[in-house]
Amino acid sequence: MTSDNGEPVYRPGLDEDEDAPREMRVEHDSLGEMPIPADAYWGIHTARALTNFPITRRALSNHPNLVIALAMVKQAAARANKELGVLRPERADLIDQVCQEIIEGELHDQFVLGVLQGGAGTSTNMCANEIIANRCLELMGLPKGDYDSFHPIDHVNRSQSTNDVYPTAIKLAMVFSLRSLLDEHRLLIESFTAKGQEFASILKVGRTQLQDAVPMTLGQEFRGFATTLGEDQERLGEIIPWLNEINMGATAIGTGITADPRYAESVRRHLSEISGYTMVTAPDLIEATSDTGVFMTVSGTLKRAAVKLSKICNDLRLLSSGPQAGFGEISLPHRQAGSSIMPGKVNPVIPEVVNQVAFSIIGADATVTAAAEGGQLQLNAFEPVIASSILQSLAWMTNACRTLRLNCVDGITANEARLASMVESSVGVVTALTPYIGYQRSAALAYEALSSDVPVRQLVIERGLMTEAEIAKVLSPERLSGVVPPTGAIALPMVPPED
Repeated sequence: MTSDNGEPVYRPGLDEDEDAPREMRVEHDSLGEMPIPADAYWGIHTARALTNFPITRRALSNHPNLVIALAMVKQAAARANKELGVLRPERADLIDQVCQEIIEGELHDQFVLGVLQGGAGTSTNMCANEIIANRCLELMGLPKGDYDSFHPIDHVNRSQSTNDVYPTAIKLAMVFSLRSLLDEHRLLIESFTAKGQEFASILKVGRTQLQDAVPMTLGQEFRGFATTLGEDQERLGEIIPWLNEINMGATAIGTGITADPRYAESVRRHLSEISGYTMVTAPDLIEATSDTGVFMTVSGTLKRAAVKLSKICNDLRLLSSGPQAGFGEISLPHRQAGSSIMPGKVNPVIPEVVNQVAFSIIGADATVTAAAEGGQLQLNAFEPVIASSILQSLAWMTNACRTLRLNCVDGITANEARLASMVESSVGVVTALTPYIGYQRSAALAYEALSSDVPVRQLVIERGLMTEAEIAKVLSPERLSGVVPPTGAIALPMVPPED
C-alpha cells in the first residue's frame, strides 16, 4: 500500500507478507466493512486505526506495562459489573479469565496498534476490547468476529469510556515503570556509595569552574554522586501516590453516564486488589477527566533526575579524560574500540549513551508540556503522545541506570599515583594556610609556587612562616579533605578585636 505521494505506508498486522495468501474474515461497523485476518484477535476498529495512523512502527506491545495495565483495568471493570449485576456472571468471568492471560504475558503480540494516534486513546481502548472479546469467543467455541454473541463494547467495555479507562491505564503503567526505575536507580546509588568507600582515603584536587580549588578525597566526590541521586530517588518515589488517583466511573466527561452509581467505588476496590496499589477515586471526576497535570509532574521530576545523572556522567568523562593529555584521575572500564582510524583509542561510551538518554528525556518533557497545554474543555486529546513520551523516558532511564552501573561505575579504578602527584604540586593547598599566615601572604606564595614550580609547603618553610611539623599537621590529607576538622592542628594566631 502507498500513500498519496507514492511513499509506502506501513500498517502493522496488515502488511506483513502481503503476497502470501491469508484467510480473512469480514467485520462491520458504522462506516462499512473491512477484511480482517481471520487469525487476528483485533478487529475492525484496530484495522481502521492501523490505516489511519501509519506514524510509528513502535506498537503498543513495545510497552508491556501499558498492555498489562489495560488488562487490569478491564478485569476490574468486569468484576465490578458482575458484582453490581449489570453483566452476566459467565460473561464477566470470561473477560476476567482473558484479562488474566494478558496480565501473565499472553496475547501481547496482538496489540499491534501504533502508540501515536488521534482520538485521545480510543483506538487503544478498542484494540483491547476487540482482543478480549475475540479471545472470549474462542473460549466459547465460536468464531472470531461473532460480536452478536460477545461484543467488544456492550460486554467488554460495559460501564466504561476511553476517557476513564485510558488515563487510568497509563497512570498504572507509569507506576509499574517507576517501580522498575526506582529499583535500578537504587542499585546505581549503592554502586556509587561503594566506590565512595573504596576511594575514601585517596586525596585529589577539587575544582571549581574547571580551575584548581582545594583538596578533597575521591571518595567524597563519589559519595556526592550517590547523595545527589538519593535526592532524586525520594522525589521519584513521591510521585506514585499522585498516580494512584483515578477517574474510573467518570465515563465520557466525568458525569458517570451509562455507569451504575455504585460502579466507581466497586471498580476502584477491585483495581486496588488486582494491581496491589491503593487506588483513590478523584473527588471531582469532571476535573480529573480533563486535567493532565500529574503527567507534567512525572515528566518534570524524571527530567530533573535525568539532568542530574547526565551531569554526573559529564564529570566521569572529564575525570577519565586522557589518558595522557587529560585529567586522567580515574579509569573507566574499556568497553569497545573507540576509533576506526586511531589505534588503541577507547572512548567513554557508557556515560555518553546515558547523556543521550538524558537529552531525549529533556525533549520528551517539552512534548509532554505542549500536549498538556493543548487540551481543550472536558478532555485532553493528546494523552497518547503524553503516555508514549513518558513511558519511553521511564524505560530508557531504567536501562541507562542499569548499563551505567554494570558497564561503568562498578569497574571504575583510581589512578592514585597521578592523583597524589597533582595534590603535591597543587597551589590550592595554600588556602588551608590562610588562617595562620594571612590571605595576602598566601596569595603571594601561590603565585610564586606557580611561576617557580616550587611546592607551597617548601616555600612556607623556607620563609620561616611555619615549622615543618606545623605545616605537616595543617596539610595532612585528613585535614585538607575535611575528614578531620582543623581544630587542634596548631594554635590560630590571636588578633585584636576590631573597633
